[in-house]
Amino acid sequence: MFYFCSNIQGKVVMDFSIKIKDYSQVVVGDVTELLPRLLPDKRVVVISDTNIDRYYHPLLESFDHILIGLGESSKTLMTADTIYRRFIELGVDRSTFILGIGGGIVTDITGFVASTFMRGVEFGFVSTSLLGQVDASVGGKNGVNVDGYKNMVGVFRQPRFVICDVNMLRTLPKREFRTGLAEIIKSAIIADKQLFEMLESADFSTLQQNTELLQQMVFRAISVKASIVERDECEAGDRRLLNLGHTLAHAIEKSSSKMNHGEAVAVGLSMICNTASSQGIFAENDRVQSLLTNSGFTLEPPVGVSQLMKAISKDKKAEGDDIHIVLPLNIGKCTVEKMPIVEFKALFSAK
Repeated sequence: MFYFCSNIQGKVVMDFSIKIKDYSQVVVGDVTELLPRLLPDKRVVVISDTNIDRYYHPLLESFDHILIGLGESSKTLMTADTIYRRFIELGVDRSTFILGIGGGIVTDITGFVASTFMRGVEFGFVSTSLLGQVDASVGGKNGVNVDGYKNMVGVFRQPRFVICDVNMLRTLPKREFRTGLAEIIKSAIIADKQLFEMLESADFSTLQQNTELLQQMVFRAISVKASIVERDECEAGDRRLLNLGHTLAHAIEKSSSKMNHGEAVAVGLSMICNTASSQGIFAENDRVQSLLTNSGFTLEPPVGVSQLMKAISKDKKAEGDDIHIVLPLNIGKCTVEKMPIVEFKALFSAK
């Protein structure tokens, strides 16, 4: 991990950069300065969506580009098939670079189609949502949903680069900005006590406009994920830590359309931390619940616990009758336990 300075219109700007697996470079900084420097000298085809085209058309206009629809309903094999056919029409080949510009849905789909078209072409991302910057675009997971089940088809393949410009977050609706906060809180609970303390003292009413503080938070959250991915790229061990709260969150998303991903993660974090506290292994639960509430999340699941438990049996992280569950021990330290699904369900049966 390292820092470097850029001179933009006479102003010195600090960029934050980190390498993953000696290949993928994640940089937090100004996209107009970074993109020309990081793009390879080859043909570029862009995948984006209609929102990004409306707000940031100049980033797209100099490239052939493909626009997809908005929302999780677009993150499907059908969308991937449409993109493959457009690639063929545009003459995309293995010498082409695919650039995804957008939030987590765009980058997930971009990474998936680039990894599978012609058995793999090089790709990179400009991540434009807070959720994408701290989670979806970083770490090499690329995939699509099937029948409402999250990321059921996908690959592990690292992008050449990910650019995270926090100033692009200013155009996000407040709800979409807040959804990324859940993943930052998750990263802090997993492995960064100082980040958690920064969040506790933050003014969430102004954070979206606070470039300097937001850069630090985004970079620290990315660093947590990058460190774990460096040790375990394909989720055979430590990478499971990144699933803190996600078993429940994915069940919420499968069972209801009332919450977006970050909102579901916040509920999942709340539920698993409550459970760890009731088991006597997590003494800092009150701090987590307070932070989640103060950052604007509703912590009541939108459906009953029994309905959530039905969805958990089909979680992609399940292995036969067992599932790996992440439990907090302290703020900044978590553990992964493999347990029977029935045992996990029993933890919530009385709630």
